[in-house]
Amino acid sequence: QVRLVESGGGLVQAGGSLRLSCTASGITFRVYNMGWYRQAPGKQRELVARLGHGSNTHYADSVKGRFTISRDNTKNTAYLQMNSLNVEDTAVYYCNTFLFSTEYWGQGTQVTVSS
Repeated sequence: QVRLVESGGGLVQAGGSLRLSCTASGITFRVYNMGWYRQAPGKQRELVARLGHGSNTHYADSVKGRFTISRDNTKNTAYLQMNSLNVEDTAVYYCNTFLFSTEYWGQGTQVTVSS
């Protein structure tokens, strides 16, 4: 059974930082691509950052220079370091892993940024 478990969400003031973690089980983690998505109330889920099983990364324009995606294959864990947070970053953040046509999602973790 594949599981993705996110952690690290919470309430933070604008300008602050959070680090999200996503720990996977049931897959050969190192060969999977990893991604972080978010969904704000009333909005569609959007891609925040993506990291291939190599080192290629992609970021949404809105988070470039503030967020960093990384992974530790020895821990089967992906991370999203979020700095200079603003109220527009408030959303449920979801971990995603995919390989070809197979993908899995975590349950989501709430990030709330207060002004």
